[in-house]
Amino acid sequence: MAQNITKGVKALLAEANELVTTLSIDEAKEKAQDPDYVFVDLRDIRELQRTGLIPGAFSCPRGMLEFWIDPDSPYHKPVFNQDKTYVFYCASAWRSALSAKIAMEMGLTPVMHLEGGFTAWEKAGGAIVPRTS
Repeated sequence: MAQNITKGVKALLAEANELVTTLSIDEAKEKAQDPDYVFVDLRDIRELQRTGLIPGAFSCPRGMLEFWIDPDSPYHKPVFNQDKTYVFYCASAWRSALSAKIAMEMGLTPVMHLEGGFTAWEKAGGAIVPRTS
């Protein structure tokens, strides 16, 4: 018997994009060097190795996000326990929209995501550094 999916990815993305602030590429270029902003790259290691990342961004594989945000988790990362603005991004702004919504539901604030993701950043000539580790 086939599964009956009652809420597809389009609906999930629409909900997330209604709730999450989107940061334009131009705004992101300004904020990327601002110490009050933490850019969080959600792409997997293969993507990072192929394309690099935004300078200063923190790499957090999407599958670990909730565990790294939660201070009660044995996997918690202190980067998520700062009084800063978090800007999530992925390749095309799909994973980042969903991730930002989850982060907000967990209580992380303020949170936004990058319009068009890394692909739009790269296309707009945004700075990129190679993945070092």
